Amino acid sequence: MVRKVFSLPIDFDLLIIDDGSPDGTADIVKRLQNEFSDRLHIEERQGKLGLGTAYIHGFRWALNKHYEFIFEMDCDFSHNPEDLVRLYNEAAEKPSDLVIGSRYVTGVNVVNWPIGRVLMSYYASVYVRTVLGMPVRDATAGFKCYRRTVLEAINLDKIKFKGYAFQIEMKFTAWQMGFTVSEVPIIFTDRQEGTSKMNTGIFKEAFFGVIEMKLKSIFSPLKRKK
Repeated sequence: MVRKVFSLPIDFDLLIIDDGSPDGTADIVKRLQNEFSDRLHIEERQGKLGLGTAYIHGFRWALNKHYEFIFEMDCDFSHNPEDLVRLYNEAAEKPSDLVIGSRYVTGVNVVNWPIGRVLMSYYASVYVRTVLGMPVRDATAGFKCYRRTVLEAINLDKIKFKGYAFQIEMKFTAWQMGFTVSEVPIIFTDRQEGTSKMNTGIFKEAFFGVIEMKLKSIFSPLKRKK
């Protein structure tokens, strides 16, 4: 993944967030830093602190480094790194404040998932769209490009959810605040190695979290500072 990202026609820097992975991820990244010292970075944290906190840690790191465009993606090739260029072009040329690599904006573009998982994911987005009124076809997508102004405007300390509901909460918060959100169609391919972190607890957090977000948006609507 590191070599693939660095072979792209646009110069991306890469930050790996490692939450004490037992597979030697940190050691491999550190060896590769000898080759890509200026572009490859790693932040190590102790213990499994949750998906959302890992991304927020990365967002803060990127803001401190003054990056204008900040991406998030999986590194198991479920997300095709070549699509980074397409997300960047959408953000830079449109311009869009938040660009989503979407599995569902042009139908269902998922490869190698069992049909049950596809249906659960697709209808989860339908559920989110129905409850929140947010015009996003892939509400749970984890492949995104933010303009730094979005992450600067969002109070990251107030982002509550740590599992897959985190992805929904970040999109909904940006949309509520009036930022432009667009979707670029991608093909999502199930990982070749490793196992999904999806479980009943994460599913429940997302299901009930959406209702909580809706109620919060009614009684405590967010406003973007001018």
